[in-house]
Amino acid sequence: MSERVHEDTVKNPRNLLISLCAVLMMSVMNGTMFNIAVPDIANTYNLMPSEVSWVMTGYIMVYAVGALTYGKLADFYPYRTLITFGLTVFCAGSLFGFFAQNYAMVLLARIIQAVGGAMIPALVFLAPIRYFPKTRGRVLGIVSSVMAFASGIGPIAGGFIAGFLDWRYLFLTSALIIITLPFLRSNLPDEEVKEGYIDFIGAALIGGLISTSLLGITLGIPWLFALAALFLALNARRMKKIEEPFIPPHLFKNVRYRTTIITSFLGVVCLFGMMFMLPIMFRDAYQLGTMAIGLVLFPGALSAAFMGQLGGRLVDSKGNTFVLYLALALLGSGFLLLSTLVGAPVWIVSLTVIVAYMSFPLVQASSADILANLLPSHETGVGMGVFNLLNFVSGALSGAMIGKALDVFDPSQPFNVFGFSGDTSVYSNVFIVFSILILVSSVQFYWFYEQKRAWKKNPAS
Repeated sequence: MSERVHEDTVKNPRNLLISLCAVLMMSVMNGTMFNIAVPDIANTYNLMPSEVSWVMTGYIMVYAVGALTYGKLADFYPYRTLITFGLTVFCAGSLFGFFAQNYAMVLLARIIQAVGGAMIPALVFLAPIRYFPKTRGRVLGIVSSVMAFASGIGPIAGGFIAGFLDWRYLFLTSALIIITLPFLRSNLPDEEVKEGYIDFIGAALIGGLISTSLLGITLGIPWLFALAALFLALNARRMKKIEEPFIPPHLFKNVRYRTTIITSFLGVVCLFGMMFMLPIMFRDAYQLGTMAIGLVLFPGALSAAFMGQLGGRLVDSKGNTFVLYLALALLGSGFLLLSTLVGAPVWIVSLTVIVAYMSFPLVQASSADILANLLPSHETGVGMGVFNLLNFVSGALSGAMIGKALDVFDPSQPFNVFGFSGDTSVYSNVFIVFSILILVSSVQFYWFYEQKRAWKKNPAS
């Protein structure tokens, strides 16, 4: 059974945190930079949109399963070993992509990147729990703010590199992540391999479930959903059959764990959906170019960076549930404002985006801290791995569903009676749906999490 490492055993906590933030920032930017490059890759190889989408879809599928797998491995293997493996593989994939001669090689490079890169969010969100127990909330806030900030500046960096050089240089830029490895290794404590069993067959079944589900949504092929149902049934059977399944079923029997996971999932679905949709809206409805879109979104990313550090301190001082309610309130209010103001001048929309964007690190930090308190030390890795897995699945799910909605619906009037009519009506309607989802998320969290806690304090009531 693993034990949390005391903060005093870390050689230099400040340097370790800086190294973790640096590697996370470069990893997140890698994903958002390639979003910008997708049209250029399609032009290079004369690809249809459905073909070039695999640059992102394939990466997300492997990344999602990998995040859970690394979380499980972290319960048994030293972080040094996992970080060394992950960054080395990621760098190798990046260099392979830079020298790719055809589209198949580009896809293979992205898969290799995902195999290594999935280690980063898994371990970066576990590190504060293991190495910073005294200041966990603050550190989780900093980590979450870095993730939000990197999501915002990634498109700007990607547009600049692809515009002035070539999209292949995005691979070369990503390879620079290897420079963080010596700093990470020098600041991580020495740890030993712990005894434990890892259900790799269960991992493969979960990977099949996620892959077929995401492909079914992305490609719209019905039989893939039937295959996903088969993987789900096989995985459920295996979880009952063996003593130590890949994901312990009792995790989801814990009402407070399950409720927090659902709340975080719905929040992140809406956040990633907003990030996916805003560039499309600014391009189609406002006729902005790539660099201009990046600059319009930059204030939101910057506000998230500042709010993350404040939110981390609030987690430690006011409590994680207080911060989660604050995040949901900001998120719901931000979506309601966006639903009302999309169609207004660009600078007004840019300022409104700040309200929703600043909640990103608050949702992440508060949810991660709640889960860390609920999980026993020997299940922290897999428990947080499920958290990371659902974060990435939510991104792919929201992107696919919003893409379908934008293709199918083209209303001239929004549901919001105070909204602008015209080309932005469909975006206004999506934001209204987001605000409703956040309300549902808040109610279910209060009902199941808070009521469960009240019942435990006074079971006779």
